[in-house]
Amino acid sequence: MSIAGKLFGPRSKYDRSLPYTYVARVPAIEGDDSLHNDYFADTICGLIEYLDENDIAPEDVEIFGLYMERELPLDKQYCLDEEGRWLKRPNICHSLEQHYKDSLELQFKGHVEDGDCSYDDRERAGSGPF
Repeated sequence: MSIAGKLFGPRSKYDRSLPYTYVARVPAIEGDDSLHNDYFADTICGLIEYLDENDIAPEDVEIFGLYMERELPLDKQYCLDEEGRWLKRPNICHSLEQHYKDSLELQFKGHVEDGDCSYDDRERAGSGPF
């Protein structure tokens, strides 16, 4: 990361058409959605990787892209393989890229399998629960 990147953070975080971070919400008590644990990452691939490493099952998770003025839910089906397991990079990138091309849904913008990923300047480490 450049000196400017270290001082001001990733340039992509200033692009208001991209989420500034992603969150996965998992109910803390089964059947009670009012109390939940949150997991964060600056990239969707980083968040999915973190959830997978921590054995958090897809069926227990709701995923959102967080923007400055709103949060948009992500349909996690584009983050899963045919058996319902979390996709790995670069397959998740391809899946999200293809869905964005087909739907133009804003919350899927910027993900690419090849070429310039809009999130290349961000850390992929996940964190949580919070």
